[in-house]
Amino acid sequence: MLSFKTVPDVALSIAKRAQEARLSQNLSRKTLSKMSGVAESSIKRFEMSGEISIISLLKIAKALGHINQFEETFTQQGVISIEQVLAKKRSRGRS
Repeated sequence: MLSFKTVPDVALSIAKRAQEARLSQNLSRKTLSKMSGVAESSIKRFEMSGEISIISLLKIAKALGHINQFEETFTQQGVISIEQVLAKKRSRGRS
């Protein structure tokens, strides 16, 4: 799948959604820090820049109740064989 988003764009988007999840649960950064074991300064940096270690990100996701969404990352999606690709009829838009 082609995407025009950059890695920093995606990281910041994830950070903003994490911040929204924290706020919707009425949690301060300090409280989330205690719940997750991630330093409050790391949570602030993450929310502001999208920068965080994968372990800290997963700890935050778990504390916010979103860890299961990461279980789907890198799962195979609709793998097809070369035979299936070659068997498809090509269409050029003309009848």
